[in-house]
Amino acid sequence: MVNPGSSSQPPPVSAGSLSWKRCAGCGGKIADRFLLYAMDSYWHSRCLKCSCCQAQLGEIGTSCYTKSGMILCRNDYIRLFGNSGACSACGQSIPASELVMRAQGNVYHLKCFTCSTCRNRLVPGDRFHYINGSLFCEHDRPTAVINGHLNSLQTNPLLPDQKVC
Repeated sequence: MVNPGSSSQPPPVSAGSLSWKRCAGCGGKIADRFLLYAMDSYWHSRCLKCSCCQAQLGEIGTSCYTKSGMILCRNDYIRLFGNSGACSACGQSIPASELVMRAQGNVYHLKCFTCSTCRNRLVPGDRFHYINGSLFCEHDRPTAVINGHLNSLQTNPLLPDQKVC
């Protein structure tokens, strides 16, 4: 198991020294044939689990991700923090324990998921529009002038309504 956030390698372990290694997850002795090394600690393969989905990380890949003390599988890390781990609106880091909002593959702090016009926060159940990287509530959706008439972008099939879930 490789922890991308750590540059340290596990110290060499001989077969005779396995019985005294302690698992960072359960605290028990590791006498198993296989053990994992992540976050500068040894783990039973059954104890190194994703903090979100509880998947045994040794069974689903060769890497794990850590943030704010949480151990995460790749899918949950990307789901929670996006590829960059930064809010698409303010650019600040998103703590591992914080809930997020997502739109079009972008990740936002809850407080940053707001209408670009009125700055009201968008909450689950609200309808919104995502246009050219900006969020708009249903009331402030931009309009476009087509043939001298104002037409709502809502009627444009390329820009459908979205709903916060």
